[in-house]
Order: sequence, then structure tokens, then C-alpha cells
Amino acid sequence: MSVFDGLKFRKVYSPIHNLDPRIKFVYVCAVFVAAIIFWEILPLMVLFLMQIPFVLLARVQKQWLRSLRGAAFLAVIIFSVNIATKFFFGSGYVLTAADVESAFALTLRFIVLVESFSVFFLTTSPDHLGLALEMTRVPYEFAFAFTTAVRFVPVLAEEAQTIMDAQKARGLELEKGNFMKRIKNYIPVLIPLIVSAIRRSLELAEAMESRAWGATKKRTNLYALKLHTGDIALLAITIGVLAASIYIRLYVYVPTLVQLFQGLF
Repeated sequence: MSVFDGLKFRKVYSPIHNLDPRIKFVYVCAVFVAAIIFWEILPLMVLFLMQIPFVLLARVQKQWLRSLRGAAFLAVIIFSVNIATKFFFGSGYVLTAADVESAFALTLRFIVLVESFSVFFLTTSPDHLGLALEMTRVPYEFAFAFTTAVRFVPVLAEEAQTIMDAQKARGLELEKGNFMKRIKNYIPVLIPLIVSAIRRSLELAEAMESRAWGATKKRTNLYALKLHTGDIALLAITIGVLAASIYIRLYVYVPTLVQLFQGLF
């Protein structure tokens, strides 16, 4: 469940936390586009390392690393599926170094995407995120639903971990048995989690009704989002990253690691 720690906002005073959420989201989208258009390891490694200064400035290293560690399981699955596909459906059940590099590049692309979105959610308050959605003309009902999901996903993940620990203390073995047996073992975890989620949703609905949610269409906000110098700088970095990625993809030859080592040796 540690992957969901990357969706839980940490209230820390830092230059990254103070940035406008709209500009941070545009930056994340630019990284997403750059990661999609490349399938070589070298540019993907650059995109991965490019996020580290943001993590250090935001002082969320521990939570960021936990989210990456949580995503490692899916990364292993992506790598294994690509290796198996190259081996069984490639040329003559032969696995080459280029095939391994291709599988690793696709896995690294997934890690870059998880990394960038983790930094965004760790440093963006759900309140400011909802305000940013409203200012971009997104209906308030959709903005509220999205920010509520962002708030409750980490909470439900923590509750699921608590239920799993409680069931293990009662003698439930989740890691033993074959695949179908393990799935059946999670039923005593899923049922209390679903009941808890329904109870939380009912409590939220009652709280919303008691505050006359949706009674008026004219809403006001205590805070207003304004662009500052740091936001302009991040926007310039975003445009530079996107422009450089498109230019390199179209006009610059990017060698693979196999070709690079062959050229050296």
C-alpha cells in the first residue's frame, strides 16, 4: 500500500509547495508527453533524474521513495511481461540484449510517470487542487468528486493495511497457498474494507447535507490563485522540456545502450 503514500499531501513549507497547482500540472503533463515519445533508456534516465531536485526542494524524499517502492511490484510485472513477450513471440525463442534494454526502457517509462505524479500530489493541497479545477472552468461537482477521491484513496489504503495486520494477528495467512488460495484469503480483508468505505461515504453525505452543499450556484473562495515568479520559471522550464523533447525526437538520433557500448568497444 506504500504506493498510495505518493498521493497523500504533506504540508511542508517549501518552494515547490508554494507553486501554483495549475503550472505544476502542466509540468507533469509535459513530462508525461516526453516520457511517451521516447523509448530509449538515455532520455528516460534524464527525465527520471530531472525530478530529483524537485523532491529535494520539497523535502518529501521519504514519502517519494515509499511510493516508488510501492510501484516496484507493477514495474516488475511490466518488465516480466515484456521479456516474456520478446522471448515467446520474438525470433526463434532468443532473448537479445536489445530486447532486455527495450523491456527495461518501458519499465523506466512507467517509473518516470509514477515519480512525476507522486511529486505533484505530495506537494499539492487538495484544496488548492480543487480551486485550480474551478478556475479552469471545471464544474464544481466534478472538482469536488476528484479532490475527495484524492483525499480518501490514501486513507482507505492505510485502513486496508490496518485490517490486514489485524487479520494476520488472528491467524490469517495471506502469503501462503496457490494463486486462487491467496485471492480467497483476501476476502476477510475486502469485506471490512468495503463496509468501512460505505460507512465513510454515508458520513460524508450527511456532513455535506448538513452544510447545504449544492444549495447555491454562486460560490466564493477564501483564497485566490495567482502566478508568481517561481510559477513563471517553472512554466519556462516546462516549455523548454517539451520543446527539447520534441526536437530531439524529430531531429536528433538517440542511440540505445547496446549501440553505445558497441561503439565504445
